[in-house]
Amino acid sequence: MIYQDISINQGSDYINTLNLVATDGTPVFIENYQFSGQIRLSYYSANASANLNLYIVDQINGIVGFTLDAANTANLLPGNYVYTVTMKDTNNVTSQILGGLVNIIPQANWGNSSPVLPYE
Repeated sequence: MIYQDISINQGSDYINTLNLVATDGTPVFIENYQFSGQIRLSYYSANASANLNLYIVDQINGIVGFTLDAANTANLLPGNYVYTVTMKDTNNVTSQILGGLVNIIPQANWGNSSPVLPYE
């Protein structure tokens, strides 16, 4: 499994991609593979705080996309979480392929008005 820490802005869409390569450096052909991912408060949390949306971008070149929309990121409290992405291959073997820490960066809430920015 690859460890990669990520930061997500609360209230914003998050989009990322993952390139899967074999040990010899060639892309993994991922036709009919299934992917899933979750964000949790800790690795020991019974429930997920959010589910990542995973999808195949390019099955021949082993590219997988994962997103979390603004509505879901808005529901996450600022702070640190963990995430894991799993892959199920055509032989029904499930592997954790990516994981790490997630830092939810708080959003500034301006209410119904826009912020007043200083001019230089």
